[in-house]
Amino acid sequence: MKVLLVGNGAREHIIAEQIARSAELYAIMSKKNPGIAELAQKFYLTNITNPEAVGLWAIKEDIDIAFVSPDVVLAAGVSDALENADIPIASPIKAAARIEWDKSYARSLMKKYAIKGSPNFEIVKTRKDALRVIKDLGQVAIKPIGLTGGKGVMVSGDHFGDIKDTMDYVCELLKKDKQVLIEEKIIGEEFSLQLFSDGKRISLMPPVQDHKRAYEFDLGPNTGGMGSYSTGKLLPFMCNDDLEKGRQISQAVIDALRKEDVEFKGVLYTQLMCTQDGVKLIEFNARFGDPEAINVLSLIKTQFVDILQSIVDENLSQVSFSEKPSVVKYLVPVGYPNKSIPDSEISIDKKKMWDSGAKYYYASVYENNGKIYTTNSRAVAVVGVNNSLENAEEKAEEAARCVHGPLWHRKDIGTYSLVQKRIENMGRLRA
Repeated sequence: MKVLLVGNGAREHIIAEQIARSAELYAIMSKKNPGIAELAQKFYLTNITNPEAVGLWAIKEDIDIAFVSPDVVLAAGVSDALENADIPIASPIKAAARIEWDKSYARSLMKKYAIKGSPNFEIVKTRKDALRVIKDLGQVAIKPIGLTGGKGVMVSGDHFGDIKDTMDYVCELLKKDKQVLIEEKIIGEEFSLQLFSDGKRISLMPPVQDHKRAYEFDLGPNTGGMGSYSTGKLLPFMCNDDLEKGRQISQAVIDALRKEDVEFKGVLYTQLMCTQDGVKLIEFNARFGDPEAINVLSLIKTQFVDILQSIVDENLSQVSFSEKPSVVKYLVPVGYPNKSIPDSEISIDKKKMWDSGAKYYYASVYENNGKIYTTNSRAVAVVGVNNSLENAEEKAEEAARCVHGPLWHRKDIGTYSLVQKRIENMGRLRA
């Protein structure tokens, strides 16, 4: 079977690894990911947000199934182009992916179908309305309507010192997008619930907790994600009801889309928060999380290509995962995320990495004359899997020491002290 993968980050590297286990991998990338290129029967470098270019190459290579991964590519309608070329796809079409690239649509859909879990919100188009909503809600989260690579949400107390700072950001977004989403600030512990969907049924993956803040102790600006951990089961601060509420919200939005004559087929990422008032929805994404994909795909037992086929055939069954803890840490260039220093050579001691039992996945790097160089973004993800979270974290740290070059990472992700902080925080809120 020829399976096409569109995308070239660390998330796509592990997806490529899964595909290559049981099928011929064909990859379309915007720039060459050395790890994906090594796994692929054939790869093609082009603008991956160009639906026509992707569709024509897929037709030429006689692709059997396609999986489109990044958010901007889904929003560009690449899945639609493949579907129009009669190539079976296991990723959302643009209309389904709208729940990610249009946050106002996602909230409005939840309101229309009375899906529980939304905080109080309003979509505003004027400065006057924005000021009114902010005064009414008090502490707020300001969200751009469109895609921002996980870096656009700003929150009272964390990013805004006063109402002037808040309004400055609102005006910036109004000027760019003509509208902005303003929500009440919700307090608690976030978790990512990823799932497969064939348009009707869903199959949950183990919940994961991502770490957006750049620096240790959850300080600094938001990033695309500095790392994540999973226990393979519930996260330490969760209870069974939290997972069930997340499942209900996810199934409800799949059902709501179908009532709107839109089938969501592929991976849905439901970002949630445990609060003192129950589980609240932060946002939906129409694809795997990055780095969360690395956690769950490191544990998957079902053949990935079989899952893609079942999505296409609309006969999805429950996907099986190992119940082991996993810890992912991203190594990033000096200066990341604000003033990254690019074009630095990096290397990986592959034998030492193999001996450690950990794995690595290339993210935003490029190859020149057989050497690997950084760009402005995250460079390499390392993952440790073991029988305890403590040992998985130690393995991830050991893996990080196998990567050489001017890179740094958050050492606290998955550690006992940080996880205990989450447990204590949630304990206070539940009390």
